[in-house]
Amino acid sequence: MNNEHPIAPPTELLGRWEEDWHHSKVKHIELEDYIATQAARWGADQELEACCEWLVRNYNYPEAGNPLRNTRRPKPPSLNSIALQMLGTIERDAHYIPEITDTIRRALEALDD
Repeated sequence: MNNEHPIAPPTELLGRWEEDWHHSKVKHIELEDYIATQAARWGADQELEACCEWLVRNYNYPEAGNPLRNTRRPKPPSLNSIALQMLGTIERDAHYIPEITDTIRRALEALDD
């Protein structure tokens, strides 16, 4: 283990997580469990960033970490893409007037993600 980079989150971060928990509407999670979850995520993110930096440093390619980062931390699908996928299911499995689904599809595709 590298002693230059402590694995424990900074104290300020622990305080922010506690404050976030107090302000959250999800009280069925105990404070200790919430902080443990946040700390695990933080640690995983620190490790991912260290791996991405290693790729950049050792392959001298500034974008080398992006594929790894995108694979390990994919963005959730947008509401638009989910709606378009559901519309495709309706078109495939149900009997609707094509003009209706075409209009809905064009409207969804025109929206920003």
